[in-house]
Amino acid sequence: MPRPIQAKIDLSALESNLVVARRATTSRIMSVIKADGYGHGLLRVAEALSTSDGFALLDIGDAVRLREAGFRQTILLLEGFFGVEDLAVIAEYNLSCVIHSAWQIALLDAFPDRGTLDIWLKVNSGMNRLGFAPRTVAQAMEQLRHHHAVRDITLMTHFANADDARGVDDALGLFNDLAASYHLKRSLANSAALLRYPKTHGDWVRPGIMLYGASPFPEIGSQQLGLRPVMTLSSRIIATQQLRAGDEIGYGSMYHVGRTMRIGIVACGYADGYPRLAPNGTPILVDGQRTVTLGRVSMDMLQVDLSALPQADVGSTVVIWGDGLPIEEVAQAAGTISYELMCALTARVGIVT
Repeated sequence: MPRPIQAKIDLSALESNLVVARRATTSRIMSVIKADGYGHGLLRVAEALSTSDGFALLDIGDAVRLREAGFRQTILLLEGFFGVEDLAVIAEYNLSCVIHSAWQIALLDAFPDRGTLDIWLKVNSGMNRLGFAPRTVAQAMEQLRHHHAVRDITLMTHFANADDARGVDDALGLFNDLAASYHLKRSLANSAALLRYPKTHGDWVRPGIMLYGASPFPEIGSQQLGLRPVMTLSSRIIATQQLRAGDEIGYGSMYHVGRTMRIGIVACGYADGYPRLAPNGTPILVDGQRTVTLGRVSMDMLQVDLSALPQADVGSTVVIWGDGLPIEEVAQAAGTISYELMCALTARVGIVT
C-alpha cells in the first residue's frame, strides 16, 4: 500500500479560475504555466486552460512539448533565448520570446531568416531584474524595428508592487510615457494587477497564481475573489501519542507540553515539500476540522494537536492545504508564499486528478 500523502489536482477549478480572470478583463489572456504549471503538471494544466489565448513559460523544451501536444496558441518564453542555437527552435515551433537585454539583440544578428520572430520587448519599470532601462528603450526599439529577423513587437513590463499598498501608478506612468510614441500591443498585468487595476490591462494580461486558486494579495483571501483551490495536499494520521505536562515534541524539543494532550503524527514532511520552518500553530485540517501543527517539521512527518478532536485517530484524513484550507493561510503562517509551496511539492508525492 502506498504512503498516504497525495496531491489532488482539480482541473475543473483551473477552468473556473480562468473564468474569473476573463470576467475581470476584455484583454487577451496569457496564462502563466511556468515551473511545471506551478507544480501542478504542465500538460494537464495547459489542457484545462486550453481556452486561453496564449501560454507563458520559461523553458524552451516545455514550449516544444506544448506544440507537439497540439497547442496552437501564442507561446511566450518569459526569459527569451539563452543562446543562438535556441533561435532555430523558436522559429520552427513558432514561439514568441521576450527580449530583455542588449546581448539578446546581438544574438539575433546570427539568425538568417527574415521576418520570422515575434518579440516582446521588456521594459524595466522598477522591478530591476530583467528589462531595458527607460533611457535605453528607444535604442533597443530602433534596433528591433529594423531587424531583419523580427516580425512583430509587443511592449511589456512587470509590476513590482501590484499586490501591495504602493500599487502601480509610478511604474504604469513610466511605461505609458515610453510606449506613447509606439503603436504596439502592450502587456503589463499579472494576477494582482488584473484583479485590482483595470487601467493596466492593455492588449494581453498574464494571470498566474490566481489560476491555481490562490490570492495574490496578503489581505484578501482566495475565497473572497471567487477562486477555487486547484491543489489539495492531503495525508493521514499514522500514529498518536498521549502526552503529559513537561513532555516535549520533535527534534530539538521545539514544543514544550504544558498540559495533558493528545497529538497525531502525519505522514508529511519537508521531503514532500512541506516547509521545514513552519512554526508551531500552522493551520491544518484533521477530519475536516481545524487544528494546528506542533513541534519541528521533520523529513517525513509532522505533529498535530488532537486535544479537541476526540474522534480523530490513526487513519484520519489530514488536509495540509487546499480544499477547506486556503494555501495562502498555510504560506503566511510559515513565512512564505503560496507560489513556493506549490512549486516545492516533491516527486515522491502521488498526483491524482
